Amino acid sequence: MRQSTPPRPTRRSLLAGAAAMPLCAILSRPAFAAEFEYKLATGQDPTHPVNTRAQEALDRIREASGGRLDIKLFPANQLGSDTDLLSQVRNGSVEFFNLSASILSTFVPAASLANTGFAFKEYDAVWKAMDGGLGTYIREQIAKTPILTVSKAWDNGFRHITSSTREIRTPEDLKGFKIRVPPSPMLTSLFKALDAGAAPLNFNELYSALQTKIFEGQENPLAITATTRLYEVQKTCSLTGHVWDGYWMLGNKRSWQRLPEDLRAIVTRELDRSADDQRADIVRLSASLRTDLTAKGITFLEVDRAKFRDALGRTTFYKDWKSKYGDAAWDHLEAVSGKLA
Repeated sequence: MRQSTPPRPTRRSLLAGAAAMPLCAILSRPAFAAEFEYKLATGQDPTHPVNTRAQEALDRIREASGGRLDIKLFPANQLGSDTDLLSQVRNGSVEFFNLSASILSTFVPAASLANTGFAFKEYDAVWKAMDGGLGTYIREQIAKTPILTVSKAWDNGFRHITSSTREIRTPEDLKGFKIRVPPSPMLTSLFKALDAGAAPLNFNELYSALQTKIFEGQENPLAITATTRLYEVQKTCSLTGHVWDGYWMLGNKRSWQRLPEDLRAIVTRELDRSADDQRADIVRLSASLRTDLTAKGITFLEVDRAKFRDALGRTTFYKDWKSKYGDAAWDHLEAVSGKLA
């Protein structure tokens, strides 16, 4: 028996079928493509406050721009090492990049002014400097390059020394100590001035270098030590607080200028809001991490920071950096830190 040919669908039946589609199927399709699709790269673990607060900002930017600007987050060095990503944001293949001042200083030397050893004792001094004259000066120097800052400074935290071998309690304990530092002239010179065996290494290679004992120790804020599980390959943490380090949210200048003024204003507003939230996160996190890391096997050592600063002051460290930066830049730092050199 020959089968009958099914009737051809009419326009009315097609419209009726579309109306009967589940709402979720319709909503899952974007109404239109974003006018601008950008990338934000970071080097931090996805659980780090940098990434959680950055994602909140990106969600608010997308909503406030009516979907015109869609910025995708790429955490944990997914798009390359920090030094690779610095090159990418300079050439525009990555539009935004969150980078620590210590590593940015390899491209913009003035960025490491805030990393000067033992310059700040507490956060009040840090934010007075970074939201004031010192921060303005650094941002002006960054803006002389193909990149610029698109928000206020974010918080990396005060850096402390960890070790898998000897306990670092006094400046003398650093003599010959094999310590990894970021590719930062400031941090390298600080530890070499204290006679440590300091050498730079990209962060994404750090865990294996500590695991294989290429380095005895490293120095980072507690949040980094925790979120990247460095406690698995370290035994002690000396609370030196030798340097405060921050993050700059960098933008490629050409990519930034392609955005209309109203979108640029939205980006800065929302990133500034998340910067404030992230600063508070780091303070809370640092307070709780001593308990968490102790439970994971890290022994914390209280040290006399004044002895470390005095030992550094007896070297040419401060005088050398003052001569490199110049009096005007150094005056911005000492306006908050007090006399260093």
